[in-house]
Amino acid sequence: MRKQTWIITGASRGLGRALAESVLAAGNNVVAAVRRPESVAELGAKYPDSCLIVEFDAGDATRAAGLVAATLDRFGQLDVLVNNAGRAVVGAVEEVSDRQLRELMDLHLFGPAALVRAALPAMHARGEGTIVQMSSQGGRTSFPGVSAYSASKFALEGWSEALAGEVAPFGIRVMIVEPSRFRTDFNGADVLEFTEASETYRDLLAGVRADMAGADGRQEGDPVRAAEIILSLAYSDEVPLRLPLGREAVERISGAYRSGLDEVERWAEVARSADFDDVPPPVRPV
Repeated sequence: MRKQTWIITGASRGLGRALAESVLAAGNNVVAAVRRPESVAELGAKYPDSCLIVEFDAGDATRAAGLVAATLDRFGQLDVLVNNAGRAVVGAVEEVSDRQLRELMDLHLFGPAALVRAALPAMHARGEGTIVQMSSQGGRTSFPGVSAYSASKFALEGWSEALAGEVAPFGIRVMIVEPSRFRTDFNGADVLEFTEASETYRDLLAGVRADMAGADGRQEGDPVRAAEIILSLAYSDEVPLRLPLGREAVERISGAYRSGLDEVERWAEVARSADFDDVPPPVRPV
């Protein structure tokens, strides 16, 4: 396989760490963009020639250009960008503050968007590249208690779907990965953030809070297997626009599509009646 250069945000643990290890083991270059460089020091020591560690806050859009510049200075090219860094806030809409919602939007949308914009000129120059956007099954379907997290992932998916159509003619691919629960620190007590439970929603969301907190260490997804799938697809001739990852993701996202289609069909006659009677349907470019 041709040697590739990858940028992976949030490479210190979880899916990002597993992916960095798999990519390096396959003989590729990795730029590990992490908040704490010491967290991946052993990767740098093991792969001194192919692992560049850069201190990076994925929610700070002003840092994007510097990260790409450091990558090009060290390795001369950029083949794969993985926007992986992320976390969740659990709480009712009325319990989540503006600060918490904005922080997730910075981390899951504005930061990744800035990094993609910074990376695209190098990919355009070579006429190829792959952008991997780590979303979630929560980026296609939502439920009470995860409004802030799903809002940021829904936004990332809509932005990325438009991006995919814009860059495809230039040989650049976009893959949105939608994992279910994987055996990472995502549900850990030091990562998962809970709002203070209000009297109004305490009982309603008790099960959701317990489920999210209790999943740590019991998740069914294997990060190493997930990393190998993503790595193999980066080398393949074709990537899916959306990749549900894990059995639960396949089942829940499939169910959401079916439910959504059933609802559209149920209300289709009412919906169509909103149009003028004498106007032909539009002809759109896409």
